[in-house]
Amino acid sequence: MADRIKIGIVGGTGYTGAELLRLLARHPRARVEVLTSRQEAGKRADQHFPSLRGQCEAVFEAPDQERLAACDAVFFATPHGAAMQMAPALVARGVKVLDLSADFRLKSPEQFRQWYKLEHSALPELAEAVYGLPELHREAIRTARLVACPGCYPTSVQLGFAPLLEAGLIETRGLIADCKSGTSGAGRELKLGSMYCEVTESFKAYGVPGHRHLPEITQGLSALAGQTVGLTFVPHLVPMSRGIHATLYARLLRPVADLQALFARRYAGEAFVDVMPAGEHPDTRSVRGANVCRLSPHLAPDGETVVVLSVIDNLVKGASGQAVQCLNLMFGWSEGLGLEAPALAP
Repeated sequence: MADRIKIGIVGGTGYTGAELLRLLARHPRARVEVLTSRQEAGKRADQHFPSLRGQCEAVFEAPDQERLAACDAVFFATPHGAAMQMAPALVARGVKVLDLSADFRLKSPEQFRQWYKLEHSALPELAEAVYGLPELHREAIRTARLVACPGCYPTSVQLGFAPLLEAGLIETRGLIADCKSGTSGAGRELKLGSMYCEVTESFKAYGVPGHRHLPEITQGLSALAGQTVGLTFVPHLVPMSRGIHATLYARLLRPVADLQALFARRYAGEAFVDVMPAGEHPDTRSVRGANVCRLSPHLAPDGETVVVLSVIDNLVKGASGQAVQCLNLMFGWSEGLGLEAPALAP
């Protein structure tokens, strides 16, 4: 235990907090030293999350800046607006910060104000923050002091479109991301729209006029393309607890001899991106509980439209698992520490 770094988790009562505790419980180089929640202060984590019995001895406590500053790394699993209030002081004291909220994802403070209805209070840190998608920003993450962990939809969409945009093979206007998510993406708070009787045996779209993840996705895709992209992004809610399935559409600029080979080359050696055999269709169950994005590119019958299927667990590769992946990079460890477990089945 002596050679393990000390971890702080701010806001550990939600689903992403639970996933961080689950993953870090088996991490060989890290231990949770500080776990905060004002409401649950004094309660053991395994009382709040019985699945952690025998795996986690952490006790919730009220947030204390000095306690957090004594950690080597701090994760923020908080509502939007909290991390930007606390992170700057921690970064200044040498603590590595990984934020799972949206506070440092959008580089434009004006866009942040538009989509999150908040004034950004940490502009120097916003400019410094590295976007935590390792398959696209690995080297920058290694030396980062502050990592903005991507949203779940943005992870699945960017990894799916990346090989095509990097190769300049598709039109940059008219991209379509038709995405489905399980209900845990809405968080653990009691909300009418997330209740079992409201969700089960139903299927619906939401956020069609504009979803908060849209500017984050277009920011990343535009960087890949080297120009502004046009994207239609429609999320849907499906009656399952975990998982995201993104069906992505793009028009080819020229014929491509082998889409499968393009994707296989792009993600060769990537431990957490699995390009499926040609013609296969990944499902969300195959990534449940695992830090993996499974991809499958297809050419539509018209010969001009690419369809990419992308699946992740929204709480793992779409949130906490990816954050641990970034932690490993920031401390110079093997990228897969604590993340090697396969998906759960059934």
